Amino acid sequence: MAFEIIIVLLAIIGVIVAYYLLKTATHLIINAVLGLIILFAANAIFHVGIDYSLPALLVCAFAGIPGAIIVIVLHLFGVAFV
Repeated sequence: MAFEIIIVLLAIIGVIVAYYLLKTATHLIINAVLGLIILFAANAIFHVGIDYSLPALLVCAFAGIPGAIIVIVLHLFGVAFV
C-alpha cells in the first residue's frame, strides 16, 4: 500500500516538473521565432542586407528579439554580420 502511494506522489511531482519546464520552453521558443521573424522583416522591409549566415541565425535563435536587434545594430555599424 505504501509503495503505491509513493509511486503516485512521484508521478504527481513528475507532472508538475514537466509542466514548469514546458511552460519555460514555450516562452523561449516564442522568443526565438519572433527574433528570426524580426531579422527577416528587417531584410524584407528595410533592405538592410544582412546575410542569413549561421552565426546570425544562431544569435537570433538563441537570444530571440534582443539578439535580432543586436545583429541589426552590429550590421548597420559595420562591426559584424557584414
